[in-house]
Amino acid sequence: MIWLTWRQFRVQFLVVAVVILAAGIALAATGPGLQDDYRRLADGFIKNLGFQRLNPLLYVVGQALLYAVPPVVGAFWGAPLIARELETGTHRLVWAQSISRRRWLATKVGIGGLAVIGISGLLSLAVTWWADPIDDALNAGQDSNIYLPRMFPAVFSARGLVPVGYAVFAFALGVALGLVIRRTVVALAVTLAVVILVQILTPMFVRPQLMAPTDKSIIASAENIRGFMISGPGPDPEVKKIEVATDAVGAWKLSDETVDRSGKALSTLPSWTIDCEPGPPPNGSQEKTSNPKRDACFQRLADEGYRQHVRYFTADTFWALQWREFGLFLLLALGLTGFSFWRIRRDLS
Repeated sequence: MIWLTWRQFRVQFLVVAVVILAAGIALAATGPGLQDDYRRLADGFIKNLGFQRLNPLLYVVGQALLYAVPPVVGAFWGAPLIARELETGTHRLVWAQSISRRRWLATKVGIGGLAVIGISGLLSLAVTWWADPIDDALNAGQDSNIYLPRMFPAVFSARGLVPVGYAVFAFALGVALGLVIRRTVVALAVTLAVVILVQILTPMFVRPQLMAPTDKSIIASAENIRGFMISGPGPDPEVKKIEVATDAVGAWKLSDETVDRSGKALSTLPSWTIDCEPGPPPNGSQEKTSNPKRDACFQRLADEGYRQHVRYFTADTFWALQWREFGLFLLLALGLTGFSFWRIRRDLS
């Protein structure tokens, strides 16, 4: 039974494994050099990456592969695993050979699941290790317009344990949908759509609920202002929103809203706050200049009790949040696998 399952599964496995192996070799070959650059260049490390071609490309490729693995294994490994057998009727031949349904399903899911954990785990380990100097430099405060701190949603899902959790969940989802739909192409398409949707929605709606973020009240000032949203034409535009810095390097900011003295969030700020707009530095200079009108505006904001209510996850919560999200998707995968065992015993002939 194990040999038969491997023969049916080997083509899909080898295609993905070859791609992952090629990426792993490239990361292993360039990783030590990247770490040496970080130790040698110190504060100029991120800036130096801008003059390179290979390392920035590998950064993007590694991240893209970790995003691609869950949909691929869910749609092309999980969905056809059972659906193809049910569609062609070959499952009846196996069940007639004194092999129980549960043993048949356990062998298929076991081999496929171990392959998913191995492939996604090794790739995530390689990418996380390779990108560690870049992540450390950003968490140390080095600026970049290209690379994001690892707490940011776009990077968080391609580091550590989370890609493994997504991949295992996607595989279990594909198997369950294949059992229910019993049509390979349809199960493949549905699995692909659902997994991609989960990858998009989880950072927005699920991840912020997995642990309590840091809540902070900040008085806006000329020194910490970072964003100023204005709406409307003409000489009297509305100030819709302002954003301030948290002084937490590498943090993922969830919200930054202006509240009044009573704590009520404002959708539009008073008209006089237009005077707080930073504006461009004179003559293109990066130095901050004194502006009495702007300083008076920020002082009035403080005097009238306006504050910025900011919620964010600090950089040191990375692994705690990783374990929670990984655990959530592992539990979902176990639940889907349990459903598959129930379904194959109760509803299939």
